[in-house]
Amino acid sequence: MTGVNPDVFSIASHFRLSSQPETFSECTVGHINSTYFIYCEDGGKYVLQRINTSVFKDPDVLMHNIAGVTSHIRKKLFEEGADEERGTLQFCETNDSKQYFRDSNGDCWRIYRFIDNVLNLQSANSTEVFRKVGNAFGHFQKQLSDYDVSLLFETIPDFHNTVSRYNDLLTAVNKNAAGRLAGVREELDFVVKRKKTCAYITDKIASGMIPVRVTHNDTKLNNILLDEKTLEPVCVIDLDTIMPGSVLYDFGDAIRFGASNAAEDETDLQKVFIRTEMFEAFADGFITGIEHSLTKEEIHDLPMGAIVITLETGIRFLTDYLNGDTYFRIRYPEHNLDRARNQFRLVRDMENKLPELKKIVEKFI
Repeated sequence: MTGVNPDVFSIASHFRLSSQPETFSECTVGHINSTYFIYCEDGGKYVLQRINTSVFKDPDVLMHNIAGVTSHIRKKLFEEGADEERGTLQFCETNDSKQYFRDSNGDCWRIYRFIDNVLNLQSANSTEVFRKVGNAFGHFQKQLSDYDVSLLFETIPDFHNTVSRYNDLLTAVNKNAAGRLAGVREELDFVVKRKKTCAYITDKIASGMIPVRVTHNDTKLNNILLDEKTLEPVCVIDLDTIMPGSVLYDFGDAIRFGASNAAEDETDLQKVFIRTEMFEAFADGFITGIEHSLTKEEIHDLPMGAIVITLETGIRFLTDYLNGDTYFRIRYPEHNLDRARNQFRLVRDMENKLPELKKIVEKFI
C-alpha cells in the first residue's frame, strides 16, 4: 500500500461506499488536487480527492456545478441508449447526504466511483485516436447545449480571461516575489508584444460575435477516459472548471496539449511544434461531435482559440514561476519556466502556420 496521508481510511468512512475500504494507492498525476484510489473488500473501487481549496475556494459552488452537469449528462445518456454508469462521473454522498466531507483540518474531500477498464493518454499517438477525442469533447458540448448556463457559477473567476491573466503577470513582475525577474526578460517581451492577442476572445464575447456556452475549460487529452481495448471514448472527467465560456477555450486547450509534437514541459524546443494533421483530425471530430452547431464565426476562429489559450497557458506558467511556484506542482525549480518557454514556442509555430490552420477549418464551414 502506498500513500502519504494516514487518514485516508478515516476519511473514506464518512462516505456511503459499497463495503469497507481494504487498501488504497496514491495517484501522482495531476497539477491541482490530491487523489487516491480506494479498493474495498467487495471489489468496489473509488476515487478519493482532496479538493484544493486554495484554487477552488468555494467547494459548495464547485460541487453544485458538477452535480448539475453530471445529472444532465446522465439524462442525455439515457436518451441516447448509452451507458449511464460509465458515461459520466458519479459522486458518492457522505453519510449525512452531503457532496463532500470537511475534516478537522478544514480539508474538503469527495469520492466518486472508479470507472474500470479504461485508460487515459498523455499524448495522442495517432490521428484516429485524436479524432475520437475531439468527437468526445464535441459530443460533451452537444449534451450540454441545452443546459442553462445561468445555473453555473465561476469556480475560478476569470479562468480563461486572458487579459486578466496578462494583468496577473504584470502584477507578478512588479512584486518579483521569488527574485526571478532578471532571468525572464525575453519571455516577458514575447508576451508584451502579444497584448492584443490576449483580448481576442474576450472582446468577441463582449461584443456578442461569439456565444457563451457551457464549457469544460480544461480539455487536455488525459481528461478523456478511453476504453482500454477499443480506445473508444467512455467519459469526460475533471469537471472542476465547468463554467460559462467560449467553445474556443475548449478547442484551444485540447489543441495546445494534444496536437503539439512534444509534452508541455519538453525543454528541447526544436521538438515543439503543432502537428497540422493532428489539428485537422481533432477539428473534424470536434465539429462532428457537436453536430455542426457552431457558428461560422466560431469555426473561423478555432485556430485563434488555439493560439490564445496556448499563450494564456504560457503566461500562467510564467506568472507562477515569478510568484515562487504557488499554483502548479513542480518537479524542479525551473519547471514552470520550462513550461512557459515550451508554450511560447508552440504559439510562435501556430502563428507561422495560421494560414494553413485557417484553410483546414474552412472546410467545415
